[in-house]
Amino acid sequence: MKKIAIFGGTGNTGLCAVDAALKKGLVVRALARDPAKFPVEVQSKVEIVQGDVLNYDDVKKTVEGVDAAVIVLGTRNDVKPTTMMSEGTKNILNALKEAGVKPVSGCMSSFLFMEIEKVTPMLRDLTQDHIRMLDALKASDRDWIAVCPPHIAAEPSGNYEIKHGSSPGRAISKYDLGFFLVDCLDKPEHYHQMVGIAKPLQA
Repeated sequence: MKKIAIFGGTGNTGLCAVDAALKKGLVVRALARDPAKFPVEVQSKVEIVQGDVLNYDDVKKTVEGVDAAVIVLGTRNDVKPTTMMSEGTKNILNALKEAGVKPVSGCMSSFLFMEIEKVTPMLRDLTQDHIRMLDALKASDRDWIAVCPPHIAAEPSGNYEIKHGSSPGRAISKYDLGFFLVDCLDKPEHYHQMVGIAKPLQA
């Protein structure tokens, strides 16, 4: 794996994924509506495609010649109903198929391990779109990894655990999450899995 595409790279976790990929020595191409949202020191190190994940041509341009992709789409603090994340994911998956690229990780939420009725009411609309996003991954023939973090904290990196099919804790550092979204791409044991990631609970 030499080159990856990152979607949602200007967000808090997305920037951490970009940084983790660069530290691994990977070439990074990122799609961004507003390239100025990348810190100046990052702009010079990343191939930036200006565009929108809902525009298929922009997505197609972003995945040309890459070996894998990371999806870290988010709505920042907007919790209104949306289909952006799932529709964007469908565009990415179709473009990856067209380009012959198999590994793709997608960042969703540990709420996917719960019944929707148990999710905090304010966050149900976002969770519904994460469900649609997961469904799109499952329906694809790509080597997908559904990464499902709990509360994403701004704290420094620390120990973390990963668990297939459930969440091992209640919070994760954005730096560890960004690292794992990149690191898991060439680890087949995570393919076709819902992966919980969190710092260990204190005894």
